[in-house]
Amino acid sequence: MSNLFEAAGMEVGAPRPLADRLRPKVLEEVVGQDHLIGPKGPLGRMLAQGHLSSIILWGPPGTGKTTIARLLADKVGLHFEPMSAIFSGVADLKKVFETARGRRSTGKGTLLFVDEIHRFNRAQQDSFLPVMEDGTVTLVGATTENPSFELNAAVLSRAQVMVLNRLDDASLELLLSRAEDHVGRKLPLDEDARATLRAMADGDGRYALNLAEEVFALGLETPLDTAALINAVQRRAPLYDKGREGHYNLISALHKSVRGSDCDAALYWLARMLEGGEDPLYIARRMVRMANEDIGLADPQAVQQALAAKDVVDFLGSPEGDLALAQAIIYLATAPKSNAAYVAFGAARRAAKETGSVAPPAHILNAPTRLMKELGYGKGYVYDPDTAEGFSGQDYFPDEMEREQFYHPEERGFEREIGKRLAYWQKLRAEKSK
Repeated sequence: MSNLFEAAGMEVGAPRPLADRLRPKVLEEVVGQDHLIGPKGPLGRMLAQGHLSSIILWGPPGTGKTTIARLLADKVGLHFEPMSAIFSGVADLKKVFETARGRRSTGKGTLLFVDEIHRFNRAQQDSFLPVMEDGTVTLVGATTENPSFELNAAVLSRAQVMVLNRLDDASLELLLSRAEDHVGRKLPLDEDARATLRAMADGDGRYALNLAEEVFALGLETPLDTAALINAVQRRAPLYDKGREGHYNLISALHKSVRGSDCDAALYWLARMLEGGEDPLYIARRMVRMANEDIGLADPQAVQQALAAKDVVDFLGSPEGDLALAQAIIYLATAPKSNAAYVAFGAARRAAKETGSVAPPAHILNAPTRLMKELGYGKGYVYDPDTAEGFSGQDYFPDEMEREQFYHPEERGFEREIGKRLAYWQKLRAEKSK
């Protein structure tokens, strides 16, 4: 079987999508993955040495995972055995392994290609281990999900993870040129519409060719402009899975853009998440976290802005409430930054764990009973508002513990004022302690 269509029982002469007709025949024709298959890439080096170890191909849809696996089998002379984790179970795996053992006895190796390998459960993944160990199969798994989260550590220790890139604009243009050569005519698109088609593909080569096939099928002589192209084909939703790695990647990009005071990038990632269908309340909750973690007392209004945005989203819903998120993200990104409170609380928690259950000093304890007064509770306590400066300078740390300074305000935003207050109180404390 030379390709997945024959493997699925389809006749060689059956109608095939343009994307399949243009599948590369040799590795050198694969676009956008030179970092893997080039002479200096890990696959290129393996092939130069004449061997292939088990690998996991991780990348977005339409970047060539299936094609690369099939061409690797051809390159090293292995039988190509494709299967999908969506449609296969333990019984199918056992059959494949037994057939591979029989094939191995005749001197022929097997490249087992498992599409969507992350769909196999932990027990199914463990079944690969013995056949990978003894060389019965060379496993090539393909996944769109982060292998660190989805695959067993034992499988990952026996296979090298290789990351495929989403196709860049130049790679997509090369695919469109190949499609035009194959069909024998130019795509009926003006330059702007052609660029729009590449943007619609969002790095997915298969999708780009499917779009091109739709445009060819229109049989037009006059080139379409961007508006006409959008009317002629259905644009899919942005590539973003709220429950998977894309979710964590985009919220990380949004958070770090805010932390880095890049207002425009923060707006972009916010828009990406909303366009991808993210829950606006989830974004609002993360914005409250950003306000506390990265801005803190440098601008005490930041958390109020984030909470106000949450209330607006809760009250109006989406899309009306989205503008409140945008306004709050601008405020957070342009606010002075300080993690001094975050660092201070972390240091205080560590000190609390280290000191255990030491008691507060007796002078700051209430004494509601005679016994407690006799034991010294409350003795020597000074009521701060009664002092001239409104500050007694007493020590509130446990007697067994030296004073520590956990909070070090930054010299920016409102924390500059807080720093002045702390310095003043420290000066008074030193004078009163004498």
